[in-house]
Amino acid sequence: MTNKLINFFHMALGLLMISALAFAHHGAAAYDTSKPATNKGKVVEFLFINPHCQLYVEVTDEKGNVVKWAGEFTNPSTPHRRGWSKEMFKPGDPITLVGDRAKNGATPRTDWTLIWTLI
Repeated sequence: MTNKLINFFHMALGLLMISALAFAHHGAAAYDTSKPATNKGKVVEFLFINPHCQLYVEVTDEKGNVVKWAGEFTNPSTPHRRGWSKEMFKPGDPITLVGDRAKNGATPRTDWTLIWTLI
């Protein structure tokens, strides 16, 4: 009886630790939510795939350089329930996106969390 109880608590502790890691994966700590970024550009590619939809956009910066931005949305099932499809964005479509930039600033990347406006 004691072994079963100990095994139960070990298993419960293990599941609790795994669930904490999964929750941390979906946090917003990597993004600067205090200064939303607005980007106007053209769609390069839209990937309607698991685990997160990806959108690649070419944006012309203030110096005239074209910068390729990458953004991620939620998993495909959420936008699909709102009527989205893999044909939603086509290469060359003009688009304005608002979202949070990555804090590290290493590469242009943002979390666009379904905030978008087609021009």
